[in-house]
Amino acid sequence: LESLLRRLSAEQVPVRVHDIIIKGNTKTKDFLIESMVEELFRGATSFQQLLQAAGIANMRLQGLEIFDLVNITLDAGPPELPGTANVVIDVSELKSPLSADFGMYTKPQARSWAIESSVKMKNLFGHGDIWDGLVGYGGSQTLEISTGVSVPRFRSISNPLSGRIFLLSQDWLKFSSFKERALGLSCSIFTSQNHELSYNLSWRTLTDPSQMASFAVRSQLGHGLFSGLKYGFKVDRRDQPLRPTSGYAFASTTNIYGLFPDIRSFKLFRQEFDLRYAIPLGFLKAALNLGVSAGVVCPWGNGSSGKPSYLPERFFMDGNASPVCSLKGPTSVYGFKSRGLGPAQPRRRRLAGDDDENSSGMDRLGGDLAVTAFADLSFDLPLKFLRDAGIHGHLFASTGSLTPLTENSYREIASLQGFRESFRSSAGFGLVVPTKLFRMEANYCYILKQQEHDCGKTGIQFSFSA
Repeated sequence: LESLLRRLSAEQVPVRVHDIIIKGNTKTKDFLIESMVEELFRGATSFQQLLQAAGIANMRLQGLEIFDLVNITLDAGPPELPGTANVVIDVSELKSPLSADFGMYTKPQARSWAIESSVKMKNLFGHGDIWDGLVGYGGSQTLEISTGVSVPRFRSISNPLSGRIFLLSQDWLKFSSFKERALGLSCSIFTSQNHELSYNLSWRTLTDPSQMASFAVRSQLGHGLFSGLKYGFKVDRRDQPLRPTSGYAFASTTNIYGLFPDIRSFKLFRQEFDLRYAIPLGFLKAALNLGVSAGVVCPWGNGSSGKPSYLPERFFMDGNASPVCSLKGPTSVYGFKSRGLGPAQPRRRRLAGDDDENSSGMDRLGGDLAVTAFADLSFDLPLKFLRDAGIHGHLFASTGSLTPLTENSYREIASLQGFRESFRSSAGFGLVVPTKLFRMEANYCYILKQQEHDCGKTGIQFSFSA
């Protein structure tokens, strides 16, 4: 045994897989398990590679969420075929395919909360299929009801597939004087480590129960059909997502709506990207994180030049999410309240007795062109118990611009000076508390520049990012 271990550690021992034997599956189809692991084992040419393949295969099978236990054993091949091995996969399927989850989530700075309840039926037809139903209810009367199915493999298609039917209702009366309701379906067409392609078909309706919306919002009330493709590309080479100290990340998302041949179908193009770069400084675990995000949304097709973009698809900015680890487009500038930055228009009247600080008598309209940038210097604190808990300090500066482009509004930023004057900015410092699930920041923000109808405020602000 000692000589075998020395040989394995000192040299590559050639071996090839003769057969993959599957045991223990009563419902799960053999071809599903084989398709998940066959490429790994057939590509191994040495015993060391075979051990690595076994570890990866175990993780893949556990990731299907349909097995209680997965054991992979490497056995000698037939005596007449020296230098071969058999891979024995012994699985134990879930005793109960039915599971339920319940959770409550809060956002203190946004003053919002959400309750979600879901039920899952796993491996119903033996294809690794997971059927689920979800009901979610949040603050401001946000309601989501959806059901869907996902399969890791389907016949000759090697990538995961998923489909979902949803009913979503969102209340934006406090910020923009409208409610949105969407009924539709979405399906994932292609998914890999860096790429994702999906299709969405939905019927959306905007209403104003308050009867106080501004003219810009009233002009968009009604219903319409959305049919479009969404393509996402993401690469993340940072050493850790919640406190990056080295590496880079890039994400791009493209939406093209208007692919359904119907006169009520909205034709819209939406593009956004994020770039992050972390530079280690070599002391106190300090790192300088730099980031820039940008996005544009515009109608397309005949007669689109004079049309405004669809209100819910525009960009909105606030300071509720940390831009350091978030790759969700140009949405964050420190120090600003929910949807508190960008174009606004007075409402027709203000609700009697409404003393909500966010109900300023203005409708937040969002923007078609959005740009944000930030610099964040993170460092360890001198107290050991804080370092052990991962709590650290940071200094930051952020800036952002949110402007309309349609209906000739682009003329306001056509010059370099006009574009430069459209930026708002802030700076500050704070404590960062990273957890296994999210990153929380308690910051003191100082508003350096804001415009007339912005809701920026110097003081303490909490930010959260997953």
